[in-house]
Amino acid sequence: MQRRNPRLGVGTAARALAALCLSVASLAAPAENAHKHPDQVAPPPFVASTAKPYAGLIDDAMGMMHHGMTQAATNGIPDHDFVAMMIPHHQGAIDMAKALLLYGEDPALRNLAQGIITEQQNEIRLMQAWLQRHQARPSQATPPR
Repeated sequence: MQRRNPRLGVGTAARALAALCLSVASLAAPAENAHKHPDQVAPPPFVASTAKPYAGLIDDAMGMMHHGMTQAATNGIPDHDFVAMMIPHHQGAIDMAKALLLYGEDPALRNLAQGIITEQQNEIRLMQAWLQRHQARPSQATPPR
């Protein structure tokens, strides 16, 4: 009966472990615009109009928001990418609130929708200004946490 040498295979195991670690690290590294779908066709602009039923307006608003978020110019820097994707997200909330104002009847919800429009527009302006300030200078990527 032949005895196994416990050191035999240690090098193979170490190489396999190193390869696994490198694979995991490459998956965790931020990928610029990894969420983009380049072949995705842009939906028509959202228009709040009673020419469409409420459900159609909501579908349009969601389609625009989803398209905007997947096409946002990201660079792998969390602060930048958050802002770039939140702008179309907020615009989607504005569009949905506009649809509610056309069809909704509850005064409290209509008031909420109007507040959403006002606040989200203000936040979009803040985020656009942030992007302009941070595009002018090279950004420093922060290490992932």
